[in-house]
Order: sequence, then C-alpha cells, then structure tokens
Amino acid sequence: MNEKKLGLGSVVSISVGLVVATSCLVSLGEGAGNLGVVFIIAMVIAMLLNMTTIASLSELNALMPNTTGGLAQYSLAALGPFPTLVSMVGGYIICNTLSCGVEASIFSFTMVKLIGRNIPGLVYTGLIVVAILIANLFGVDMFAKLQNIVAFLLIGSLVGMGFIGMIGAGTGVKIDQPYVIETDFKQIASMTAVAFWLFIGAEYAIPISKDVKNAKRNVPLGMMLGLVVICIMQSVIVFGFHNYVPWKELTESAAPHMLYGYYLLGDFGKIWMTAVGALAVISTQNSTVNSLASICQGMAKMNMLPQIFAKTNKHKMPWFGQIFVSVAIFIFAAISNNSSDAISFLILAGSVFWMVSYILAHVDVLVLRKKLPKAPRSFKVPGGPVIPLIGIIGTVYMILNISSDPTEAMHIWMLTGGCFIGLGIYAFFWIKYRMKIPVFKSVPLQEVMAMDNELYYLERKRRGIWK
Repeated sequence: MNEKKLGLGSVVSISVGLVVATSCLVSLGEGAGNLGVVFIIAMVIAMLLNMTTIASLSELNALMPNTTGGLAQYSLAALGPFPTLVSMVGGYIICNTLSCGVEASIFSFTMVKLIGRNIPGLVYTGLIVVAILIANLFGVDMFAKLQNIVAFLLIGSLVGMGFIGMIGAGTGVKIDQPYVIETDFKQIASMTAVAFWLFIGAEYAIPISKDVKNAKRNVPLGMMLGLVVICIMQSVIVFGFHNYVPWKELTESAAPHMLYGYYLLGDFGKIWMTAVGALAVISTQNSTVNSLASICQGMAKMNMLPQIFAKTNKHKMPWFGQIFVSVAIFIFAAISNNSSDAISFLILAGSVFWMVSYILAHVDVLVLRKKLPKAPRSFKVPGGPVIPLIGIIGTVYMILNISSDPTEAMHIWMLTGGCFIGLGIYAFFWIKYRMKIPVFKSVPLQEVMAMDNELYYLERKRRGIWK
C-alpha cells in the first residue's frame, strides 16, 4: 500500500492555488474601484458563503470518502444521474476549462504589453499549457512539489506588493482619495457576486483526499484556511490600491494588477506583477489539470464519460483527462485572446456555472441527510439545515445579481441557460442509451461507491449492460 503523501500545507496550497488567479485580481480591481475599501465587506460575505459550500462538501466527502468523482458521486447518490451529469459537465468541466483559458489569455495579454507584439500571445499560452501538462503526467509527487513552490511564491509576491502599497512605501506617487465610495449596504451586498469569484475553487482539495494524511481533519481545515489566507491577502491589496491607483482607473482596466504594479514601483513593479501573473496561471492550471482530470476519471468509472478518461499511465495518473483538459484550456484562451470584453464576460459566465454546482452540493447534503440519517459521517455541518440553506439562498442571490448591467446579465443568463439545456438533452440520451439506468432515479450509496472499483464496469460490460 502506498503511503499517503500530502499534509495540511499541501491542502492549503492546492486550495489557494486555484483561487488566486489573475482573473481574481481583475475582479478585485473592479470591486474596489466601485466601492473603495468597503469592498472588503463584500469579500468577507462571499468568503463566508464559500465556507458554507466547503462545509457541505466536507460532509459529503465524510459520507463517501476516497471517491475520485467528488461532487458527481455525491449527486448521483442524492439526486440521480441526470442532474449529476448536467451539473458536472457544465459546472465543473466547462466552467473550469473556460476560467483557466481566460487566465491564460490575461497572462498572454500582459506579456504582449510588456515585451511587445513580435511574439503572438498564444505562444506564451501554449508554452505554459505544455509545461504544466508534462509536470502533471509525472504524478502526485510532482504535482504537490510544484504546487507548494508556486503557491508560496505567489502568496509571498502578492502580500509583499500589497503591504508595500498599504504602508505607502512604494516609489510611485502616493495619491489622496477617499477610502469609501459607496455606503449603501444594498450596493455592497450586490457586489458579493463579483467578490464570490475571488474565492471559487478551494474545494479542489476534495478529489485528492485519498492522498492526504489525516484527511478527516486536514481536508476541511485546509480548505477553510485557504479561504482565510486569500481574504487577508486580497484585503491588503485593496488598501494598496487606495494609496496608489485612482478608483476609477481600476474599474476601466483589463489588467488592474499591472496598473497597480506600475503606479507602485514603476517599470520594476510592472515586471514584478507580470511575474505574479505567470505564477497565478501556473498555479491555477496546475490545480485544474490535476484535480479536474481526477473528477473525469471518477465520472468515467460511473460510465458517465467515455472510458478513456479512466485510463492511467505508469505513474497512475489519468493521462487522457489531463490532455483533454489542457487542450480545452488552450481553446478557450484562443477564443478570448486579446479581448478585454470577452475576458470579463467569460469570467462572469463561468461564475454562474460554478455557482450552480455549489447549489447542488448543498442540495445533496440535505437530501442525503433525509435518505441516510444514520449513515456514519466523520464530519457533519453543524446547525442542521441552516448552513446549507444559507448557502443556497446566498448563491441564488448572487446569480440574480451577476452583473450591474441588465443587458450583460441577460446575455450571461441566456448563455448559461442555453448550455444547460443542451447538456440536458445530451445527458438524457447518454444515460438512457449508454448507461442504461433510470434517468431521474438516484443510485444507492453502496453502488455509487462500488463504481470506483474497475471491476464494477467490467462486470456491467460482461453482462452486456454497458458497452
């Protein structure tokens, strides 16, 4: 038996690794530019709502430990295959590859601005995608080492730049502007939809729980600590924004982190923030390629995706899933390449996809508590149904307030709604004719957990049930 390798620090770095990204810095600049430092209030609210999701996912993981499919398996046992397949493909596979593609596009945009247009932006994107794919194909050890180093350098750089700005120690001109732009709590609360993107993704520690020492404690604690670290770090940066960047310019910039770096430390600051952007892209893609491939592997074991997603290489890594995710990231990067409007729109659309999957996690908790009240759980969300219900209501509110522009909000709802309708049609026919199970009937918990064993699929195939 292989010894479990990952500790609390790795869980925190994985959670932070996906959350901290250049698209988050774009959202941070937009929120701070509209509200001033009181955007931190919206950030705290968003962080707490994300903590409700982390708590629900931790309970689900405690009920079904060591499952590779994560939310897919939880939802299959709670709600059945149809909502599971729709939400997982839309809320995780599409959303995550989309967001990572946007990250890569933002990075290539900053590299072109810094170095010049002699080298096309997609060249930088391709180099990073290939390098991260190769590293991940070498297995969990390589993944953990790379993630810890990148997360440490990334957090250190952002905290350093934020602290320099907060205490007014930059070489640039310190400006005089109000701390507070907006005092209406309704306006502050409506910006939680923007702030929510700053904390999305900490749950990526869940799929690697089987490789974590003392997972009962380290997985939920690591995810919670990751969110707190993010909130503190980004709050420091907001104070730095106040001292060096006019609020209005933050809202108009497609790369506010570059703007901040230049106003704070001149050309050196711009180069430093470009390096931070590179670390953010590496960290985000590293987390996504590893964890999303594991989720796809678990879904393939349940016959919810083609079986090639379950194949592993000699390092026991799901190689096809990692290649598939990497290629999808590059495609989305090409779509949003050199377009600040496309980047902003895709960030908001991706946020809605992700929010839907978070709502599903809370629903899973409530349903499985009703179905299996006496099933052993090493972790249970306190307060009965209160915290999951708060998470559901808060997330629905943010979806309804995804954009202050009614036209943009309608376009986002139409895009995401259309995608979910298309996925619903696909899911119906795949489940009925490929999986050959009832489309809307939940699967017993024991059978879902048995699906993680390759013999389950082989036996179903031997009987002619699955092909």
